[in-house]
Amino acid sequence: MSPTFKQVMAVMAAVSIVATLLSPVPALAQRSVAQPVDRVIAVVNQEAITAGELESRVAVAQRQLREQNRPAPSQDVLMRQVLEQMILARVLAQYAKEVGVKPSEPDIDRAVAEVAQRNSMSVQQMREQLSQQGIAMASFREQLAGEIISLRLREREAVSKVSISEAEVDGQLAKRGGGASSEYEIAQILLRLPSQPDPQALQAKSVLAEQLVKRASEGADFAGLAREHSEAPEALQGGSLGWRTAERLPDLFVNAVARLQPGQVAPAVRSPAGFHVLKLVDRRSQAPQAAQVTRTRARHILLAATTPAGEEEAKRRLAEFKRNIQSNAASFEAVAKQFSIDGSAAKGGDLGWLYPGETVPEFERAMRDVPVGGISEPVKSPFGIHLIEVLERGAAENTPEQMRAAARQALREQKADETFDQWLREMRERAYVEYRLEQP
Repeated sequence: MSPTFKQVMAVMAAVSIVATLLSPVPALAQRSVAQPVDRVIAVVNQEAITAGELESRVAVAQRQLREQNRPAPSQDVLMRQVLEQMILARVLAQYAKEVGVKPSEPDIDRAVAEVAQRNSMSVQQMREQLSQQGIAMASFREQLAGEIISLRLREREAVSKVSISEAEVDGQLAKRGGGASSEYEIAQILLRLPSQPDPQALQAKSVLAEQLVKRASEGADFAGLAREHSEAPEALQGGSLGWRTAERLPDLFVNAVARLQPGQVAPAVRSPAGFHVLKLVDRRSQAPQAAQVTRTRARHILLAATTPAGEEEAKRRLAEFKRNIQSNAASFEAVAKQFSIDGSAAKGGDLGWLYPGETVPEFERAMRDVPVGGISEPVKSPFGIHLIEVLERGAAENTPEQMRAAARQALREQKADETFDQWLREMRERAYVEYRLEQP
């Protein structure tokens, strides 16, 4: 699923979705702003980041904050946050190159076109709007490519490795108890710790966490504290995690805020990532699982993709199939029968009626975004590359089997989030990073 223009602009403001579980970096001197643009300020596994690159990203972040009417943190803090996110982005891009995870130019072209379409403008109009904001199209494409890489690495390193037992599904259903569940709007300040912190660092972060809890509880602006102190990716958004169901939050967070009233701050809690200061912004009841759910009747064409080269070839072929189908040069059913490697090929790729949670997450997300009668772009899943056509949608009874499937899906997403967070943290800690901030 491609990001919206606003989401991408948030990424351009150094609040990228890939910037999760980072380690702290040294303070930046204010004088670094005035340094020559070609000065190397950090080396990431022998790849340089220059002062000019950092200044450009910081300027975008400042502009984005102004447009959102949000106060910016101090220049030193903002530069530190942006630099660290740039470092992690380099680490991920380097790893993605090693394992052959790389969006093609057509992939990025499609993402650009979809972002423009979702914002009711042409690509040229979006290019002009970006230019007016001082953002080069090449930089915009680079950020989109980074987001695509992050999503693909999440599927590779987390989603595909998550397994859910029947006992876990039973526990999830027991939590819901058939009644209304809760949605939480939470803001957090994250003080990160390395995997094996020394006692002094642990004590310092613990003391700071308690101080922040005290200040926030006494009425200090939590969003301002988050922008100044948090090392989480949503720091520049005041620490807001947005509305999330209990299933999409770590149990640690849910337990911490469960007894709070909106506006209250929980005692600091510690996770493998560090110390979390959590504020319950609001809570609302989510209606019990509806007696009816939306089901989708779809069909697909599946091609194998066991190597990076094979993946690109499968995407190319499926894109060609889509063009032929949409121009009426071929029928979806005939192409599926001839080329699909799935067991549904004999039925023209027809998968019948699909309920929420019955397919793997990447397939379900793509299918959900396709209108009735529409055909998706090529979609990668653990099974290969799919081309999906949505035939019908309609309401159906939410059976116990479907409730189990939905619970399994929620658990899979939660585990994937946690697994990917841990993987990112390990990748960052293993990377060689040399800071050259104080060099002339």
